[in-house]
Amino acid sequence: MGYSDFEFDVIVVGAGVMGSSTAYQLAKRGQKTLLLEQFDFLHHRGSSHGESRTIRATYPEDYYFGLVDESYRLWEQAQSEIGFKVYFKAQQFDMGPSDTKSLLSVIATCRKNAIRYQVLDHREVAERFSGRINIPEDWIGVSCELGGIIKPTKAVSMFQMLAFKNGACLKDNIKVVSINKDGDRGLKVAASNGEIFWGKKCVVTVGGWMRNLVKTVCGIELPIQPLETNVCYWRIKDGHEVEYTIGNDFPTFASYGHPYIYGTPSLEYPGLIKVAVHGGYQCNPDKRPWGPGLVPDSLKQWVEQRFKGKVDSSKPVITQLCVYSMTPDEDFVIDFLGGEFGKDVVIGGGFSGHGFKMSPAIGRILADLALIGKAKGVELKQFRIARFEENPRGNIKEYEDQVGLLKSTL
Repeated sequence: MGYSDFEFDVIVVGAGVMGSSTAYQLAKRGQKTLLLEQFDFLHHRGSSHGESRTIRATYPEDYYFGLVDESYRLWEQAQSEIGFKVYFKAQQFDMGPSDTKSLLSVIATCRKNAIRYQVLDHREVAERFSGRINIPEDWIGVSCELGGIIKPTKAVSMFQMLAFKNGACLKDNIKVVSINKDGDRGLKVAASNGEIFWGKKCVVTVGGWMRNLVKTVCGIELPIQPLETNVCYWRIKDGHEVEYTIGNDFPTFASYGHPYIYGTPSLEYPGLIKVAVHGGYQCNPDKRPWGPGLVPDSLKQWVEQRFKGKVDSSKPVITQLCVYSMTPDEDFVIDFLGGEFGKDVVIGGGFSGHGFKMSPAIGRILADLALIGKAKGVELKQFRIARFEENPRGNIKEYEDQVGLLKSTL
């Protein structure tokens, strides 16, 4: 096509971390790229903001390892191009009852992928972390060097700056309301303000708005449910602050069971440690309650028991709200939209509260799909839309049970 200010090789809809990473990848490859965002850039209404995200290689599902492993390298590469850090190295420590299937699967993933790890009993955990973490006698811990913290808002900004540096056009406060196939002109992307953009290809990465936009575009209703989740920061008691900082050999961590609990060393707020529950409450992303977020008693008990009184467990001193885009099986949706669009429209969504760490690799994959119709070096069968058609409920019953357990503790 002949280019104008409204004609592009690829249009990326949604400028969270996935869309921004994709735009960066596309622009690096010399594609005339447009990145559209319905709100201000770096807004706090979705999933790609805040002070920290964990990165870890220890997944129960071994098919995530390749994405994480590639992302570690790509985080380093992007940092070198921009000149500042968004990724801070740390160990990862997983823990839980010794018979927990998901934790045993973590160990199996480590073995399969030759990830160096140590399995520790409760005495070894207390010794390894000098009493900073304590687990019951019937628990085990899994220690691994491949952990770390990502600074999310800073990371999104980094990808946007690199995309712009490589020639991408970035526009915010542009809400896409329709995508249509228009003969030889390609894809017609229309915004609520009346602007029209044309692209050969389109990548849709709109987070909690994915289900509504895809249904509007093609009538398919993806089982992606927005959840409002609450991130908690707890005060470390006087005299113990330095023990829990990222620079003092304290890990990112995850606790398997009901509920699943995760956290990071003290980094963004001096004297505070992040400990939160993986999960939340169904919400309409356009009509969120905006808190105050509720804190389950089980989380308070976990903080008290695991840190042995060195962290004030009475209540968090800071809570921050965020949106998950949850699928029934908590796996991602990375696929072509299909139908009349064929391979011209690619979607990336349903990252279920654990995709941020993999955004550099996912951006690369989404760019591959848009440009060459396949993703190099990765198997995407776990992330196809067809899995919902083959088994519409997936693991949704198990997920509903987990949400019910979380609600019962509030």
